[in-house]
Amino acid sequence: MSEPNATHPHIRIIGAGLAGCEAAWQAAKCGVSVSLYEMKPRRRTPAHHADGYAELVCSNSLRSDEIYNAVGLLKQELRVLDSLIMEAAEQTRVPAGSALAVDREKFSAYITEKIKSHPLITVYEGEEITSLEDEDITVVATGPLTSEALSAEIFRILGDKSLYFYDAAAPIVDAQSIDYSVAFFASRYGKGDSQDYLNCPMTKEQYDAFYQALITAEVAKMHEFEKDLTVFEGCMPVEVMAKRGVETLLFGPMKPVGLPLPDTGKDAYAIVQLRREHKEGSMYNLVGFQTHLTFLEQRRVFRMIPGLENAEFLRYGVMHRNTYIHSPGILSSTYAMIERPRLFFAGQMTGVEGYVESASSGLVAGINAARLAKGLAPFVFSAECMIGALANHVGNGNAANFQPMNANFGIVAPLAVRVKGGKKARNDAYAARGVALVSEYKKTLYLD
Repeated sequence: MSEPNATHPHIRIIGAGLAGCEAAWQAAKCGVSVSLYEMKPRRRTPAHHADGYAELVCSNSLRSDEIYNAVGLLKQELRVLDSLIMEAAEQTRVPAGSALAVDREKFSAYITEKIKSHPLITVYEGEEITSLEDEDITVVATGPLTSEALSAEIFRILGDKSLYFYDAAAPIVDAQSIDYSVAFFASRYGKGDSQDYLNCPMTKEQYDAFYQALITAEVAKMHEFEKDLTVFEGCMPVEVMAKRGVETLLFGPMKPVGLPLPDTGKDAYAIVQLRREHKEGSMYNLVGFQTHLTFLEQRRVFRMIPGLENAEFLRYGVMHRNTYIHSPGILSSTYAMIERPRLFFAGQMTGVEGYVESASSGLVAGINAARLAKGLAPFVFSAECMIGALANHVGNGNAANFQPMNANFGIVAPLAVRVKGGKKARNDAYAARGVALVSEYKKTLYLD
């Protein structure tokens, strides 16, 4: 391990996960020296078992590698910008059909060796950082299981109601996949903007079938450190609520009162409300449907809701241990703290969800921390590319209902022209635009 290079501008990065390693790699690529602090092997979170960097604690899959898929586009944009995470994935990939899966041990070993051998990166292993008062430009990339001491420090800096410790989110569907001959716009009792809510009515027979499917559906397996669900009493999984009684949902998230049917003026037996996720209206979330069902079961059961038979899920519901920041108004689209611009955050704690998304946030934070160290203006990625769309979600997402988000086309800036040919043609157009834009960025991004 070499000491920081005194002839180069310097930044500090806390955490050698996917986001931290990508941030370090990108900052070094910009010509900045990096001190990278990793508390392993002296201390580990409950989810970590190995000593290497960028440990994949859940699946070994980085999901789809098809460019017309949102996360596939994100991968391609990262490849264009010489992402270390994507380089490692290509070098250690294993057969997985259209998905990109890796040998997790080789993946971690590859990244660890690259980070340790880089002349501008100095790693301090076994070092747990518990204070953020240092004057160094800092990127905090400690992941969803940040240590208690550092979580307390982040909480102190951000203030109460700004740091969440559990992620409980309802599914989000693509607005274009909803059947509007069934779903109707209306707000309960006519209050507020009627375009903010879509309503999917059910007959008693439809409700009974849905109820039985819901209470018998398979739930996702939990880690040992996630098994205490008492924290979710205020946002109970919809399947748990349903098991309290056949009519419980009718007095909760599926309450029909105040939403008369347009054709009869009478109440439906039950109604599922969908709330517009942002002003563009391209995404709607299922109100009150936070869930711990497996993704396959969510797709099967929630497609039983009238109007959602062909729903495309942009994000499935999740309930798990996840320290994350209520980022809009706190972080900018460069992942810097607005009130403390020398302090950056990266990874899942910023409000991105997934391995590749975490790497993307690390890339943006690392580049911008390096630019700050060099006295350069921030570089804001446009929401017309997937990297920028995720950053824009973090900096400018729905502050009233902010939830961590995977890469999806619902958060990308709309296309300038309407594309004929259906969903794939539209996604291909998004992909072509995103890759072209990032390719233009690369021509000048590392030359300053």
